[in-house]
Amino acid sequence: MAIKVRPTAQVDETAAIGEGTTVWDLAQIREHARLGRGCVVGRGAYVGPGVRIGDHVKLQNHALVYEPAVLGDGVFVGPAAVLTNDRFPRSVDPEGRLKHGGDWEAVAVEVAEGASLGARSVCVAPVRIGRWALVAAGAVVIRDVPDHALVAGVPARRIGWVGRAGVRLVEREGQPGVWECPETGALHDERDGRLVARV
Repeated sequence: MAIKVRPTAQVDETAAIGEGTTVWDLAQIREHARLGRGCVVGRGAYVGPGVRIGDHVKLQNHALVYEPAVLGDGVFVGPAAVLTNDRFPRSVDPEGRLKHGGDWEAVAVEVAEGASLGARSVCVAPVRIGRWALVAAGAVVIRDVPDHALVAGVPARRIGWVGRAGVRLVEREGQPGVWECPETGALHDERDGRLVARV
């Protein structure tokens, strides 16, 4: 499958783009970024220098993924979502001089396999979003999110669990700590604030 890059997109010549990936209008992919196979980079999306993105990832329109973010396979980043990279953001140093690239240390947002970030959500680095987790639209994530967690609010907090289908899990009646996906029937066990899928 061919790589498709719209004429108004900017893809640095040092970026690596996997086969079958589509980069839409006005998107920008910076130097040494790596995108896997079958990705979709929406209109106006930004991928910073050295960002690593797995296979089958979707960045919706105007999503901003700042370096040194790492996104696993199957991640979804909703419209206008932001992955930050500066722990102490300032335009100038204490003496009022404009800061440059070497004047601060970039920190990463890591989004694990299958996780989804809702529209206009913000992940404040450094933070890790667990496998198959779901961040609600407009949420602000300031701490790590466990695998399969459903988080919402400002700051984001866990309000439930989700399975691989993205559907909110339901606790089985009479079986505390056993969660079932209403769509797939898959079962999960909750232990010490974590959810583990049954094999």
